[in-house]
Amino acid sequence: MPLFQDSLPILAVLMVNIIISERLARLPYLRHMGTALIVIILTAITSNLGLIPASTNSPPIYDGIFTYLAPISIFYLLLTVNLKGLKKAGTPMILSFFLGTAGTMLGVIAGIWAISGPKGFGEFYYALGGMFTGTYIGGSTNFNALALHYEVNKEGNVYAAAVAVDNILTALWMVATLLLPQLLNRYLPRRIEYNHTAEQAQQFEKEASAQVSDVETFNPQDLAILVGIGAAGLYVSKQLALMIPQVPQILILTTLALALAQLPVVQRLRGMKVLAMFFIYLFLAVIGAFCDIEALLKDGPLAISMMVFVSILIVIHALVIFGIGAILKQDWDVLSIASQANIGGSASALALSKSLNRPDLYLPGILVGALGNAIGTYCGLFVAEFLKTVSW
Repeated sequence: MPLFQDSLPILAVLMVNIIISERLARLPYLRHMGTALIVIILTAITSNLGLIPASTNSPPIYDGIFTYLAPISIFYLLLTVNLKGLKKAGTPMILSFFLGTAGTMLGVIAGIWAISGPKGFGEFYYALGGMFTGTYIGGSTNFNALALHYEVNKEGNVYAAAVAVDNILTALWMVATLLLPQLLNRYLPRRIEYNHTAEQAQQFEKEASAQVSDVETFNPQDLAILVGIGAAGLYVSKQLALMIPQVPQILILTTLALALAQLPVVQRLRGMKVLAMFFIYLFLAVIGAFCDIEALLKDGPLAISMMVFVSILIVIHALVIFGIGAILKQDWDVLSIASQANIGGSASALALSKSLNRPDLYLPGILVGALGNAIGTYCGLFVAEFLKTVSW
């Protein structure tokens, strides 16, 4: 019997876990793990120690977070995607990004085939294929959107294994995309500078840093507006899903958020990223509570299958983006940053641009990362539904 069974102390424990995870993620030797993975692990330990309930006696607060806060967090993050700014990314970056997108989709299908679909992942094979399609095109927003749609979030062990493998291989790919341009430029030099003035480059760096920052200043009125928009968006998407049952609610919510995100009045709203990240960490904390650590440690075949699958996915993604990119004589730095925008997201693309000393590519990398957020869920749903139709 858990020590805390009432919703209020459970919520307090989840808050403490988020605070500790944020602080741990700032430590040099834990920074690569990130707050998301740390909060899952920490809450898994908390629930397995019997402090708060796990999945077997799930309290109402867990369902509330899954039902309301998780989809609203996705809605808020997508409200920050301003597609009108894509022209600043430039044709080479956008083209490279779409090459990476195609490589990800092909890689997911090949990876699922390599592990024989349900034989490797069980009944959630197609959902995991969709989730990794989403996250390796757009990012964790799409990963979580598809997890919610296919209810993988309620399978704590599967979800935790997917996040762990994702973090490990994303970190390795960051190293690879840092080294590859240096290696390739040694034998096939290709460096195409964007024609930006020093002032433009400085402005682009400022814009890029602002887009990935999770620090914002907002007041009670801003908070009221955001909560109202989030509640209204979720309600409208639910009603439309009832009227058009053929279209998944998460797709309607995504489309609604992207449409609203293009309005200047929405772009001026403050606090969306902070509120979205807080809700996501709360969602991930509940995912952690659903993890049975003993079962997770015993489930070696799942972890091996996951590593094989994601490794194949990334290799094929790399072959497509760098292979076709080479034929098209694209800049190696551009290809690496576009690939990192796919695999790691906007923040990783910015970090790689800085590491490669390409200030002219700071903003383009961020912008295609935002494009990935916009299309990742659509691509993930397409791949997942396709995998369902394949005979294994």
